[in-house]
Amino acid sequence: MVILFANPSSGRGKGAKVLSIIENFLRVSNEVFSSISTNSLERSLFLLRESITKYPQAKIVVIGGDGMIHAAINNIKGNPIGLIPAGTGNDFARALGLSLEDPIGNIKRVLSADVEEVDLGKVGDEYFAAICSTGFDSVVNERANKLKWPTGKMKYNIAMLLELPRFKPRSYEIVIDGKQMQTQAMLIAIANGLSYGGGMKVCPAANIQDGLLDIMILAPVPKLEFIRIFPSVFKGLHVTHPAVSILQGRSIQIKADAVAYADGERIGELPLDVSISHNQLKVLR
Repeated sequence: MVILFANPSSGRGKGAKVLSIIENFLRVSNEVFSSISTNSLERSLFLLRESITKYPQAKIVVIGGDGMIHAAINNIKGNPIGLIPAGTGNDFARALGLSLEDPIGNIKRVLSADVEEVDLGKVGDEYFAAICSTGFDSVVNERANKLKWPTGKMKYNIAMLLELPRFKPRSYEIVIDGKQMQTQAMLIAIANGLSYGGGMKVCPAANIQDGLLDIMILAPVPKLEFIRIFPSVFKGLHVTHPAVSILQGRSIQIKADAVAYADGERIGELPLDVSISHNQLKVLR
């Protein structure tokens, strides 16, 4: 039994198109499946829990982006999950090594794959798949969520241009596996997966099966220098800059006057208590 858990509005309507493709493929393949696709996440999660109760051994196939994966990992206990990327960012799909433009290939792999276990991050009582962060990117998220126009990735580019001129680095108290430090920083990213924001490889060496979180700390740099080095994050080349530090740990606590986001979802104000949950999630890829 396959349960399709889809966000029809993800990727500006891509979710609905991909869901239709997958449904047609499963019908032709004589696979037994059911679809959950509503415009209310709360309603979809209710239906998902009902379906899992009815079919406790079902494979769950998530169709959408990082927000849909975030919802799934916090509401599915034990069932293996496959992912068909159909969102704007698709960063957990990148961490899994999936093609972003081959839904048929992805569903074929899900149906034939053995179950693997991968890590999840945990912040407070909430799991995250890719990255939890605080600092400039969270400020940008706060502004972007208030913008009614434009949509998609452009909204975040506009928000960045609006926030950068007035942004000031924060003072952070950080504890990594019991080791304390204090620092000024523009941004701190705690990574299970290697990227966020649609392919920004903020922690390019992060591995979702190593039982560790990678922590990227960006020390204060002039605004023009920030703009200059920003494009290099899409290839992970920013890690060579002297203002960038990459650390690793299993347990991280952070205090500051700031807010945090994880998988693009608002976590709230600091302090943060983040940990790795090794082999927490069963995946089909």
